[in-house]
Amino acid sequence: MAGRVRIGISGWTYAGWRGDFYPRGLVQRRELEYAAERMTSIEINGSFYSLQRPTSYAAWRDQTPEDFVFAVKGGRYITHMKKLRDVETTLANFFASGVLALRPKLGPLLWQLPENLPFDADRPLRHALEFRSTSYCTQEAYALLREHDVACVVADTAGRWPHVEERTSDHRYVRLHGDTELYTSGYSDASLDVWAGKCRRWAADGEDVYVYFDNDAKGFAPHDAVRLLERVS
Repeated sequence: MAGRVRIGISGWTYAGWRGDFYPRGLVQRRELEYAAERMTSIEINGSFYSLQRPTSYAAWRDQTPEDFVFAVKGGRYITHMKKLRDVETTLANFFASGVLALRPKLGPLLWQLPENLPFDADRPLRHALEFRSTSYCTQEAYALLREHDVACVVADTAGRWPHVEERTSDHRYVRLHGDTELYTSGYSDASLDVWAGKCRRWAADGEDVYVYFDNDAKGFAPHDAVRLLERVS
């Protein structure tokens, strides 16, 4: 059975998007609703910086279409400060903050690891993993991801960090940080055509595909997400 492709953005509250992607005069509390009407998924990244509230997750759930899905980025306290060690209580606090209030709209969880955190076969891994150390680019690391059904994030970082397209789970998680410049450049028609082809191929192979644009510095992310969605719809 073919998988489903979902495309969206990483976060939705950016002042620079107002009057550009968001129509002038649109009140801030309706920005999520506006974006969700034009995309099929959004990555919540505020959860990376601090614990959110159950009421916030519930409100986001209610402001989006019925078949909409959120990805949730795990907290940096777990990945960057604790470095995945002794995190049982911290993980419990993260999930107790209201993540499950998204109910059926909860999609994959993303754990982004810092560049200075090397691969360790004894470290427990979960969900979708975006690494920035080349030490993870080994068959041993990929095998561990497969064993725990963790998706290896396909990260397009304008050459800054590893770009790996290894299949390790039944879903594919893609983060597009910038075509030629990290966080700042938009994606050309040719580049989006390439990514659309990859999305269709992964879905045809039975993978559910989640794509999030993080090239938000100059406001390209929402426009690129809509353009890619048009290509795969």
